[in-house]
Amino acid sequence: MSEALTFKDYASDQEVRWCPGCGDYSILKAVHRALADVGADPAQTVFVSGIGCSSRLPYYVETYGFHTIHGRAPAIATGVKLANPELDVWVITGDGDGLSIGGNHLLHALRRNVDLNILMFNNEIYGLTKGQYSPTSRLGTTSPSSPAGSFDAPVNPALFAIGAHATFIARAVDIDQKGLPGILTQAREHRGAAFVEILQNCIVYNKDVFDDVVAKKTAAETQIHVEHGQPLIYGKDRDKGLRLNPATLALEAVTLGENGVTETDLMVHDETNPVLAQMLVSLAPPLPTAMGVIHRRHAPAYDASFATLKPHERRHRVKELLHRGNVLDRR
Repeated sequence: MSEALTFKDYASDQEVRWCPGCGDYSILKAVHRALADVGADPAQTVFVSGIGCSSRLPYYVETYGFHTIHGRAPAIATGVKLANPELDVWVITGDGDGLSIGGNHLLHALRRNVDLNILMFNNEIYGLTKGQYSPTSRLGTTSPSSPAGSFDAPVNPALFAIGAHATFIARAVDIDQKGLPGILTQAREHRGAAFVEILQNCIVYNKDVFDDVVAKKTAAETQIHVEHGQPLIYGKDRDKGLRLNPATLALEAVTLGENGVTETDLMVHDETNPVLAQMLVSLAPPLPTAMGVIHRRHAPAYDASFATLKPHERRHRVKELLHRGNVLDRR
């Protein structure tokens, strides 16, 4: 590219078709900003999505894109990356698309460590199909498919990613235009599968479901923004923190200055430690919800290993494969 592009240059000419006030607008804006910040080449960038409200995003980015089938975006994106390793490949999915019908495909993309940037818009509901409860819906969620309240145990997306041994796991809020673009930038810079859970507000079918975490008046007390090498501190006055309780082997909240507690008593974030990452993504009220890059480690990317195969090792004639071994010939 001869000149730097602005975030507006990454917006397509398509009419954005989400409900007014939907959190997806904020995420789209953050994506545009992140692409501009890294100077992404539109001709070398691909967005792949499945089915759902979130999956309309590829239409609204001035890059290549695939709006594919329900839950299969990670599998299709894997094929795109293996066939074209030079491309910057993003996967857009939702909690229903990615963790229900697409759960197996997401699992394998993460465990294989394919170099994909996977963004999960988590609104704890099925929006496109008019409000049924999803795999991440909380116990008791009332919906057309759970009129008496859901009694399914919800999936924790970030914890799922840890279980799949993802090498990059982050969490952010849809309206955080200060922090979200930076997290997306770091996800893109990571070599391997990057998983970003974005808490998204569906104002029609699950309005303010994350209000206990993201409400502006209380966010400083209900969120903890983690940074590698820094103590786990939060609170409006930066007077609260998390330390490890040796009796329970769990994180607990403490107040600096009370009972002799000082900053040296607090846990220091180590993004390479999967045990600490599991503790952080499992935090629930009244403890703060962890935001930022929670886990990051280096591991060989699947596509890089695949690229080391010699061309003739990748090519096999279909007929040879079909007639390999004992076959029934009806001629």
